[in-house]
Amino acid sequence: MSLQRVGVSLFSLIAVVSILLAAATIWLFVTNPVTVATAVNEGEISPLGRSLAQGLLSAFGGLLKYL
Repeated sequence: MSLQRVGVSLFSLIAVVSILLAAATIWLFVTNPVTVATAVNEGEISPLGRSLAQGLLSAFGGLLKYL
């Protein structure tokens, strides 16, 4: 496997993960604005991360049910 293929694969993986995190964050802003506002106001990121992780987990679970 050439270095160019590894580079393209790594870039693709990073791009997909970034897109998923961005989409999940936008979804969280729309569906649960109180948690986001509280996290920003208090400077505490754990509620935001927890809600983001729960959203990704439920989306992944729904995808697994579909498959």
